[in-house]
Amino acid sequence: MSWDVLLLRLPDGTTSVQAMADDCTPPPLGPQEEVLAAVSRAVPEADLSDPTWGSLLGPTWSVELNIGEEDPVDSIMLHIRGSGDDVLTPVFRLAGALGCKALDCSTGDLLAPRELSGWYAFQEFRDRVTGPSH
Repeated sequence: MSWDVLLLRLPDGTTSVQAMADDCTPPPLGPQEEVLAAVSRAVPEADLSDPTWGSLLGPTWSVELNIGEEDPVDSIMLHIRGSGDDVLTPVFRLAGALGCKALDCSTGDLLAPRELSGWYAFQEFRDRVTGPSH
């Protein structure tokens, strides 16, 4: 079970998917080669040996980066597992490097630095359903 966060470009002032215009089509993140270079600069410890499906390991968490095969890259889905608030550091580094926002797929709201309620809610739900992670 993962907490899914979507990295995509959204208009300034957007706070949630509910606030977006129905006809809003986010622009792509960029050509695959440039996106992979930005990911490597933001999180050099990421394993991008498969350029369509990267991985990033932390002390108590892991993140799969679903980059996909499309060129240009429209968005990156992050599948986050584990625990530890420090997992949000690489999420925001990636979003900043790609000039995009991080969308909590479980709530439809954009993530904000130091706002951990979505991450905590996911962990509580996961632990209730599957038992505490180790």
